[in-house]
Amino acid sequence: MRRFDIAVVGGGAAGLSLTHRLAAANRSGGPRLSVALVDAPPGPLRPPERTWCYWERGAGRWDALLAASWDRLRVLGADGAEHGSSAAPFRYKMLRSADFEEHVRAATADGVVGYGARVEEIADGDDRAAVRGVDAGGEAVEIGARWVFDSRPRPLPPARTALLQHFRGWFLRTPRDAFDPAGAVLMDLRTPQPPGGVSFGYILPLSARTALVEYTEFTREALDEAAYEAALHDYTGRLLGLADFEVTAAEQGAIPMTDARISTRAGRRVFRIGAAGGATRPSTGYTFAGIQRQTAAVAAALARGRTPVPPVPHRRRHLAMDAVLLRALDSGRVDGSAFFTRLFARNALPDVLEFLDGPSSLRRELALGATTPVLPMSATAAECAVGALLAAPAGR
Repeated sequence: MRRFDIAVVGGGAAGLSLTHRLAAANRSGGPRLSVALVDAPPGPLRPPERTWCYWERGAGRWDALLAASWDRLRVLGADGAEHGSSAAPFRYKMLRSADFEEHVRAATADGVVGYGARVEEIADGDDRAAVRGVDAGGEAVEIGARWVFDSRPRPLPPARTALLQHFRGWFLRTPRDAFDPAGAVLMDLRTPQPPGGVSFGYILPLSARTALVEYTEFTREALDEAAYEAALHDYTGRLLGLADFEVTAAEQGAIPMTDARISTRAGRRVFRIGAAGGATRPSTGYTFAGIQRQTAAVAAALARGRTPVPPVPHRRRHLAMDAVLLRALDSGRVDGSAFFTRLFARNALPDVLEFLDGPSSLRRELALGATTPVLPMSATAAECAVGALLAAPAGR
């Protein structure tokens, strides 16, 4: 068994982000920590290349790697009305996972030992945890670490409401100018709507003739590939008016949107990070920005010699508000397309972005709430409150 201070399991956004921060801390002259990064070997266990998007104020840690970014955003309402503006002080940013992985692995090469292995067990212990797996050649791999951070996907705990943000996207190339590279479309709500939840188009223009165009739903069940393809053909043809284009690549995924209570602690020496550790914002499915806050907190705790319990990177009141929205969508109390149309029509775009992933004030959040359908949202809030009380353990 090789021994390390830290073992990071999983080489996705969360595992790589934490590894990068720990390697940077080693280079800065602080307490040096030995780090093992354990990721699945090349093959079917590795996820396909994907796109991560987020927004932040000004310059950021990953700006040199961005595939594109935009300071203007648009929402097309269910009625066809367009609501667009500058996102300032925020900027919407797009990363490709392959670029991110290549950069992080190169930047951490000197301070991190990498292992390609399928992890089969993480055994907790009083002083050290053990990570056990099998490499591509069938040989056993065993690593001991003071702290283990597991970023692998896992089944989420039970929830009152569990939806998915599921989508399929095409990278398109057109023979003539068809896109506005100055601005992205966050939601195009003119798409046919499912019986419960909401659907929308999503456009990230990379140039006047290239873009990532996605069809997305917030519903209980994902679609099969044929259904996504049909929805994308309808969206690009009927709504965008694109008759002649080439699909150069495609991506597809499903992100849990749930009111489940997620714990980041899996044992005395074992923790969960990333989506498995509650980094996903339930009302949006966005995860990357939450990962950055969560891994920064872990790195800071390690630098101070504290127990590095990863925080869930969203405020409790935001999670409570998200639970109400998810329940309102799932129950059909609110029409999803009308809800989001109204939200973006009646509020400044930066205020909505700040609430969805930032340090918004309670006063501003209440003002945003007043622009939503008050009666159905209030009824749903009461239902969620009663449900939480009934689910709470009895006092002693």
